[in-house]
Amino acid sequence: MMSHRRQLKVGALARVEGSGALRVVVAEGRVESAELDIYEPPRFFEAFLRGRAYTEPPDITSRVCGICPVAYQTSACNALEQLCGVTLDRPLSDLRRLLYCGEWISSHSLHIHLLHIPDFLGYPDAITLAADHRELVEQGLAMKKAGNALLEMIGGRAIHPINVRVGGFYSVPDRADFAAVTELLRRARDCAVSTARTAAQFDFPEFELEHQLLAATEPDRYAIDNGAVHTSTGLRFSTADFSRHVRESQVPHSTALHAMLDGERYLTGPLARYTLNQHQLSPVARQVAAEIGLGVECRNPYRSILVRAVEVVHAIEEALRLIADYDRPSRAAVAVTPRAGTGHGVSEAPRGLLYHRYEVDADGIVRSATIIPPTSQNQSVMEDDLRRVVADNLDLDDAALATLCERAIRNYDPCISCSAHFLDVDVLRR
Repeated sequence: MMSHRRQLKVGALARVEGSGALRVVVAEGRVESAELDIYEPPRFFEAFLRGRAYTEPPDITSRVCGICPVAYQTSACNALEQLCGVTLDRPLSDLRRLLYCGEWISSHSLHIHLLHIPDFLGYPDAITLAADHRELVEQGLAMKKAGNALLEMIGGRAIHPINVRVGGFYSVPDRADFAAVTELLRRARDCAVSTARTAAQFDFPEFELEHQLLAATEPDRYAIDNGAVHTSTGLRFSTADFSRHVRESQVPHSTALHAMLDGERYLTGPLARYTLNQHQLSPVARQVAAEIGLGVECRNPYRSILVRAVEVVHAIEEALRLIADYDRPSRAAVAVTPRAGTGHGVSEAPRGLLYHRYEVDADGIVRSATIIPPTSQNQSVMEDDLRRVVADNLDLDDAALATLCERAIRNYDPCISCSAHFLDVDVLRR
């Protein structure tokens, strides 16, 4: 039987950071294989860290990503503080969480309004969306502005903050400094609630993920800046046991590593956080979630936009609470004395759980480092998602199928650290 080779090429995978290719083989009307090829040029961050002082990872790793640098700083600090036996004073811990809220607000708002909403309303980008829905885009910008204001005030600047250190901060703000950002946050909260209500009116394809979910969890609050690890099967383990359960491996078709949880695919990120921790959302966020039709769990990646909108409401509520209770710390940082050992740290980046591991010697020199970002952990699920999307839509023409694949990828808000942006969808029919 002769084979008919169908190749789809998209010059640029729009509205995600990074590059990728999808190769699909269809035999006798069945998807035989679907491979998501992520090309990541070597960036050597783990190698850069070897031989550096234990104080340097927060600044160095924040350069991994310009969208969620606080996540890298926080996971690094958590790992090194655990290793050194340091516990932050509560005011410092709250200030770090407040900084992280700023990152959630900024990142989620960027994704929702500028990257994801165009898919649901049929626009190629946010510029053309703004021509017809100016108020909707302005709401997103107002929310992002509030998040950036928090990042700038506490972190020193919105991109790659410079005020974070192991043990706390280099300087801390006065209570009066929060007056202006408080007003921005209150306006942003109204915008966030409105966004959630608007997004609830979108048409969502019926699609459910059956994979395990993994997220950080804390006993008394929605996990953002720290926590133990919890899965949808009921498994719980400490950050120190992360590498016992999560293993990375190289796949032939991609330079990016794939991660498995005890040998199985798993998902981290908004859907996992919401499903495992939704009962810990703020009262206003829980009310909004109920109003827009989110139940006790959400496993539909297309509805992840709703979960992100609810998380923005929660992050704003949490930020306002922390500001209201803020007392300027008596010291900007806790003293940290290095010691030999291995430290593990996690935090919930907007896209999911981010794990750091550092081995440090008695002189405080980093001997090895491991960083496992959320997009890397989600790649196997993304690949399986694409396999199902293609299998269910083989009757579409090339352009329509490629567009659908791009939309499926954007559901996960992947942050692929690459210099080029493209997606090739290569369908081989036999």
